[in-house]
Amino acid sequence: MKTILFICTGNTCRSSMAQALFKDIIETENGDKRQELNIISAGIAAGEGEGANPNAIKAMEELGIDLTGHRASQLTQELIDKADLILTMTQRHKEMIMLVSPGSRDKVYTLMEFIDEGESQGLDIEDPFGGSIEVYRQSAAQIREALKKLIRKLD
Repeated sequence: MKTILFICTGNTCRSSMAQALFKDIIETENGDKRQELNIISAGIAAGEGEGANPNAIKAMEELGIDLTGHRASQLTQELIDKADLILTMTQRHKEMIMLVSPGSRDKVYTLMEFIDEGESQGLDIEDPFGGSIEVYRQSAAQIREALKKLIRKLD
């Protein structure tokens, strides 16, 4: 089983949405991948056990995904070691991981970089934290489109 780890800052917005969205995509569009992938998320500066942001919950709810049970996880060396692929929301997250775990260099990418969208759209998925529900909807839509490309790349 391959473990994919999504990373953002607090694990209450982008990476939690990416985890939930990717699980949903696998379940609804690529059921054959269900047994092959373990999808997890964490934050560089997460408040361990904190719930998802209310706007992230609402944006996911509008897509038929329940994020109410999500609890933030702090990124640890154990999670880095466990992951086969680490996808960050920003270049800065990627740099921070490689700083604390230089041996992970070959498995850490920004999500946009990994799907080869970095040059045309930039490497970062901007943080919606503190934004309106519309900002969260836009973030979720950007992540979802990237994840659809990711699932095709993993085939």
